[in-house]
Amino acid sequence: MLRYFFKRVLHGIPVLIVVATLTFTIMRLVPGGPFDEEKKLPPEILANIQAKYHLDQPVITQYLLYLKQLAQGDMGPSYKYIGRDVADIISDTFPVSITLGLLAMLVVVGVGVPAGMWSAYRQNSMVDRVCVFFAMLGVSIPSFVLGTVLVWLMSHKLHWFPPALWEGPRHMTLPALALGAPFTGYIARLTRSAVLEVLASDYIRTARAKGLSESVVLLKHALKNSIYPIVSVIGPLTAGLVTGSFVIEFIFSIPGMGSFFITAVTNRDYPLIMGVTLVYAVLIVLANIMVDIIYMWLDPRVQV
Repeated sequence: MLRYFFKRVLHGIPVLIVVATLTFTIMRLVPGGPFDEEKKLPPEILANIQAKYHLDQPVITQYLLYLKQLAQGDMGPSYKYIGRDVADIISDTFPVSITLGLLAMLVVVGVGVPAGMWSAYRQNSMVDRVCVFFAMLGVSIPSFVLGTVLVWLMSHKLHWFPPALWEGPRHMTLPALALGAPFTGYIARLTRSAVLEVLASDYIRTARAKGLSESVVLLKHALKNSIYPIVSVIGPLTAGLVTGSFVIEFIFSIPGMGSFFITAVTNRDYPLIMGVTLVYAVLIVLANIMVDIIYMWLDPRVQV
């Protein structure tokens, strides 16, 4: 197992290099630079700044210097947050983003899987129609629209939750709901389809013929054998929740990586953009590896 894990990690290194190369190239192709301002700096000051950050050198030289620093574990200094390294900013903001992503995942799994199972069990009933309706609604409404509606309703109208910041469980509720709702609808639909397919199997009819209770049939037999397509998307979905949280973080003024990423894009802070992008890429690679390992744990017949 460990050998397989480290082998997959090594295979992920070229992926990260490709991501770094594409991100670096796109940033250089976009017009403008990190020190282009409305009030232009004196030429001698601008030249000193560019020399300090190696921006006066050819692009290929800048790229090779960045790869060399990255191989040494150095993501470089931020261009806009003077005196702070990118690694320090990420270490301060990553716990916030990962906490938000995991809370949203709890919403996704805790609501989506039971709703999908119950909808499949009560197929074509009013319960099924209601679950399918809300699942489609959750998938259709973007998270930033839902976040705005939740702030307006839950904070300004009902005064149940604070509208912003990240200072305790009450502050975490609305962002987690806004981030997790679209994925909850997707998981509910996926669970419903998987469970419906399993419920039509012969061994389910056999289990019922033995006199087993419906709860045992659903949880022990139906869910166990329909969990594979759900697990296959849970890993990338977890990474997607973390990487897709930057809009929610911006709406709710959450001090996570997403907020800094938006600011970095606006300010053309090249090292910070590169650092956050690479962290997101690492999360996606690790998530896919963990899905494969969980598959092996759930079904020993799966061959590496």
